[in-house]
Amino acid sequence: MKIDITPKLDFNNVLIRPQRTTISSRSEVDLTREFMFPNSKSKWKGVPIMAANMDTTGTFEIMKVLSKHQILTCMHKFYNLEDYLNFFATNKDYDYKKYMVVSTGISDINFENLCEIMEGIPELKWICIDVANGYMYKMTQFCLKVRNKFPNSIIIAGNVATGEMTQELIINGKVDIVKIGIGPGSACTTRLKTGVGVPQLSAIIDCADAAHGCSGFIIGDGGITCPGDMAKAFGGGADFVMCGGVFSGHDENPGNIIEKDGKKYKQFYGMSSELAMKKHYGKMATYRSSEGRIIEVKYKGPLEDTILDYLGGLRSTCAYINAHKIKHLPKCVNFLLVSNQLNTHLV
Repeated sequence: MKIDITPKLDFNNVLIRPQRTTISSRSEVDLTREFMFPNSKSKWKGVPIMAANMDTTGTFEIMKVLSKHQILTCMHKFYNLEDYLNFFATNKDYDYKKYMVVSTGISDINFENLCEIMEGIPELKWICIDVANGYMYKMTQFCLKVRNKFPNSIIIAGNVATGEMTQELIINGKVDIVKIGIGPGSACTTRLKTGVGVPQLSAIIDCADAAHGCSGFIIGDGGITCPGDMAKAFGGGADFVMCGGVFSGHDENPGNIIEKDGKKYKQFYGMSSELAMKKHYGKMATYRSSEGRIIEVKYKGPLEDTILDYLGGLRSTCAYINAHKIKHLPKCVNFLLVSNQLNTHLV
C-alpha cells in the first residue's frame, strides 16, 4: 500500500490572486485560441470550451447556439449518419461542422458508426473517443486504430486523471487531446461507487504538465459550478474546458419543463446512470452498478444567457490578472490556498 500525502486540490480550495493590469476593459480580452495539434497536424481556432457528449447536452440544438460563439459541442454517441445528414439538409445557414465533435465508444459497433459518419460527411474533423475508464489497455489500442483510419482528424480521448496515462494516450494512442476527470461531474457518482478519482484542479495541473511535455493538449472535463471554476481550470493549464451541468436546464435542452412547488426544472442525468443505460441499451447490466445521478436542474431559460455569463466571467478574470488572451491565463495565474471563498450569510 502506498499513500501520496501531497495535497490534492479542487476548485473550491483556491482563489486566484489579483495583480497589476494594463487591461482597462473586459472587451480587450481575446477568448479565442489557435491550435496546431501534434498527431493530426491540423489547425483549429475558436473559444476553447466544449459541451459534454451527454444526450442532454451533446445535441444539435445545443450545438447550434454554442457554435455561434465559436464553442465546440461533443455530440452524443447515439447519433448516426442519418441524423447528421438530416440536420445538415435543413441547416445550411452556418458552418456548423467546424464546431461539431463526433463521439464514439470503443466497441466494434461504435467504430462502424464512427466510420459511417466520418466517411459520409468528410468535412467533419473532430472525433471524441469516450469511455469512463481511459486506463484500459484496449483504449490505447482503439485510439491508434482510429488514428490509422483517420490520420488528419483531431482526436480527443478520455477519461483519465494522471500524467502517465495522459502521455500514454498522446504518444502511443496518437491522440491530440486528452480528456481529464474521473468523477468530478455533478451527475457522476464514480467516486461514491468506486472510491476512485483525483481532485479536479490537481488532475488538470498534473496532466497539463504531462501533455504539454509531449506537445499534446488536455480538456478539463467536469467540476465546473460557476464561471470562476472555469477560470481556475484554464489557470491550472487546461487547454479546453468541458461542461455538462453548466449547459443543462435550458430551453434548448431536450425534455419538458417540470413544475414543483411553483419552481421549474429540467432533467439532467449522467451517461452511466440507470436511466441512460435503460434508454440506450434497454437495461442496466447485472455486472455493473449505476455511476450516474438523475438530477432535476433549475430551469435557466435561454442557453445564450448562460454562455454570455461564462464568457463575461472569463474576460473579467483575465482583466484582474493582466491576461490579454485566454492562452496567457496559466502564466498569469497565482493560486492562493483558502479555507473559505464566499460570504454566504444572506444566501
